[in-house]
Amino acid sequence: MVYWYRILMLLFCIVCIFHTDVFSAESGKVRHPILLGQSCALTGPAKDLGLELRGGLLAAFSKVNDEGGVNGREIQLLSKDDGYEPDRAIRNTRELITQDRVLMLIGEVGTPTSKAVVPIIEKHEIPFFAPFTGAELLRDPFRKYVINVRASYFQEMEGLANYLIGHRNVKRIACFYQNDSYGFAGLRGIERALEKRGMKLVSTGSYERNTVAVMGGLQEIYKADPEAVVLVGAYSACAEFIKLSKTKIGRDMIYGNISFVGTESLRETLGGYGSDVIVSQVVPRPNDESIPLVREYRRAMSRYQHDVPLSFTSLEGYIAGKLFARIAKAVPGALSRESFVETMHKVGRFDLGGLVLQFGPNDHQGLDTIYVTKIFPEIEEL
Repeated sequence: MVYWYRILMLLFCIVCIFHTDVFSAESGKVRHPILLGQSCALTGPAKDLGLELRGGLLAAFSKVNDEGGVNGREIQLLSKDDGYEPDRAIRNTRELITQDRVLMLIGEVGTPTSKAVVPIIEKHEIPFFAPFTGAELLRDPFRKYVINVRASYFQEMEGLANYLIGHRNVKRIACFYQNDSYGFAGLRGIERALEKRGMKLVSTGSYERNTVAVMGGLQEIYKADPEAVVLVGAYSACAEFIKLSKTKIGRDMIYGNISFVGTESLRETLGGYGSDVIVSQVVPRPNDESIPLVREYRRAMSRYQHDVPLSFTSLEGYIAGKLFARIAKAVPGALSRESFVETMHKVGRFDLGGLVLQFGPNDHQGLDTIYVTKIFPEIEEL
């Protein structure tokens, strides 16, 4: 008797829960959350990039959720650590798509990890939104499900070349790069920018990802007596290269980095060695309060992610998060992967508050502006 009573009570509870869910959904009171997936470096030598990008995304989503979400639905972010290693990124991506069943992927950190998962996202036809990389392989050939926020590494290298050659009159440029798809993308970018000016690199040197073993590459670089070195790496290795150069070579030199380096982490790691170090940027300065978006970002970070540094990286994450919500809110009817992409094409122009991103059916890169900054004694635009 007790057994059947328990069975009946269990069935009654299930029916009540089901009825409540259906009734609430129909009345607009209950909305299932929008689940997004992120594979990024949360540990290892590139962890600052992943933690800061994630912090910016979470700040943006928290603000949107507090203001009613996306048509009553909260945005949730599920982040998994890949340590900036492609094999782990592949495993995370498969889990996020097939087990966690996320709507889309957002905020992947790095070129080698992004390159590894592109075949997966194209197979599943799932949007790959705002990867933290400027690699050309995510832009050419055009990929329907890859949506870039930031400008490309080719554009960043053009900005660095323009500054070094046009403003500093540098004639001899070398390139120190990470020995993988990220490093090769940057290397090709600076070669391309120099070719346009009838110039070539005087020397190159490399190091292995997730290490700071830079001495071999440093020796190769300085065989050719460069006046400037363009670095394509993560902050830990680039800082090691610059510090060793200044202590062992002891020559006046300009060190140019692209945005992926992580400007604030590079500056902090270098300490007093930060003079003559420049970085190209793809978003405005995170302390430029003349821009309404930046003011909003700073308030949101202070409220929701106060332990995460205010940085170019966390600002990029905030931009990506706000843009996602803006597109999702504009979707007519049910939000799906296809309706999201179609709406992005249809709306085209998104003003986030003094920062405008534009997209089209054959244009999946929202920003194109490059800013060149120095990092010492303060981060300032040149």
